[in-house]
Amino acid sequence: MNGPGGSGAFTVVGIGPGDPELITFKAARVIGAAAVVAYHAGVRKQSHARRIAADLIPAGAREEELRYPVTTGTTDHPGGYAGALADFYAECATRLSAHLDAGRDVVLLAEGDPLFYGSSMYLHDRFSDRYRTEVVPGVPAFSAATAAVGAPLVRQKDVLTVLPGTLPEAELARRLADTDGAVIMKLGRTFPAVRSALEQAGRLDGAWYVERASMPEQEWRPVAEVDPASVPYFSLVVVPGDTAPARTADRLRGDTAPARTADRLRGGREARTEVGARTADEARPGPASAPLLVVGLGPGPDAWLTPEVATALAEVDHVVGYAPYVNRVPQRRGLTRHASGNTVEVDRARQALDLALAGERVAVVSGGDAGVFGMAAAVFEAAEDPAYTEVEVRVLPGVSAIQAVAARAGAPIGADFAVVSLSDRLKPWTVVERRLRAIAEADLVLGIYNPASRSRREQVADAVKVLLEHRCADTVVVVGRDIGRAEESLTVTTLGAVDVAAIDMKCLLIVGASSTRVTPGGAVWTPRFVER
Repeated sequence: MNGPGGSGAFTVVGIGPGDPELITFKAARVIGAAAVVAYHAGVRKQSHARRIAADLIPAGAREEELRYPVTTGTTDHPGGYAGALADFYAECATRLSAHLDAGRDVVLLAEGDPLFYGSSMYLHDRFSDRYRTEVVPGVPAFSAATAAVGAPLVRQKDVLTVLPGTLPEAELARRLADTDGAVIMKLGRTFPAVRSALEQAGRLDGAWYVERASMPEQEWRPVAEVDPASVPYFSLVVVPGDTAPARTADRLRGDTAPARTADRLRGGREARTEVGARTADEARPGPASAPLLVVGLGPGPDAWLTPEVATALAEVDHVVGYAPYVNRVPQRRGLTRHASGNTVEVDRARQALDLALAGERVAVVSGGDAGVFGMAAAVFEAAEDPAYTEVEVRVLPGVSAIQAVAARAGAPIGADFAVVSLSDRLKPWTVVERRLRAIAEADLVLGIYNPASRSRREQVADAVKVLLEHRCADTVVVVGRDIGRAEESLTVTTLGAVDVAAIDMKCLLIVGASSTRVTPGGAVWTPRFVER
């Protein structure tokens, strides 16, 4: 129990997915002692929650039916669907608080588990600071659905992802491809998009549709055999981890992921380690190597993805890269994603080269242009290993971040310019300072990448100080943040007034030359000519 206030206690009780025998002993005890029993009901339907717990409700208990005003997104409420539900929950809170203030304990019945996509959580939010509250957990619907199918949902180190079917189709497909086991809730009208997402992710085979899990009318069948017009609210999809395409055969053999790596990537680094002094050709049986593509996705908007890169991504079987960039590649059937964290560029380059060496069609992805502080240099660095001699590396250009910021500002890089990264992870700060001074002395327009991060706050301030040794304080500075995205902003300021505290890794700076100008309308441009 928690929360101060009135003398009545508010308890949300999970009563499981439908079978009354799945109600826990604690839930049964709490319901049996309730003075007031509340439950939700559909617009023109009887309450499923009450039906499940009917035999446990005391004869003398008061009942409060909380009937939804709307169950879909269609309503004439001035606040739309969200506004209609907000008013509904406010009304429910008023009704139940009258009982609590009078000293009567209130039990709210919740199907499945109360805090798992449950409506009861909205009343719990309202009451937890005002009354004594408690939540009694229940068996969630997906547990009953998994038991019905009789297939293990996840094993050992498998990752389970629970997804609402209301997610955009592309997002569903991506998340389904990136997980082991999955549960998809909130079907009904979303089912056609859910089925399509499963197919794009290569997870349709082995995915199970379960309807009214644990109820007398329970049924289940492969998702591929379901009529979309027949899908009710009480349904979900179970995607066992054993059905993940790259793992199915190995699970049947009882293999684990680490033991399979060398076999899957024939000629990979593990195999080369074992062969010792043998040549790369002797160590690499199997298919001929495939070209490795390194592509730039542009700064963010799909409209800035080049047709050449889009075509390449539609044809490869593997995408390798930093997770946020991999996530930008649409999922489709047959595509395997290899996402990794930041600062492991060479490791992911080797992974991509190993796949290409084994004959797989692979693309390494970067934001912006892969050749501008991107993955292209890391791939060529890793490819210096003689074992990768046969792998052809092809770099496909993309729109760079500095191009995007410059275009938003006007034409600040219309004359000679230089680009520097302030990150000192791969080079000492003394080198950065020396280059900044040289650029400032040469009076070049300067583009600054990676100006600051959570752990690097002082470099951008130091860079401004260095530049001010050779530039006037009124030198034009453009600060572009998240350019191309919905939250983008562009600030035109000066070297003496730039707010370094507001700059982070989402920003790119353009520091003008002495000739850089600002038009009356606020556009920034640098003349092509230099006055003699």
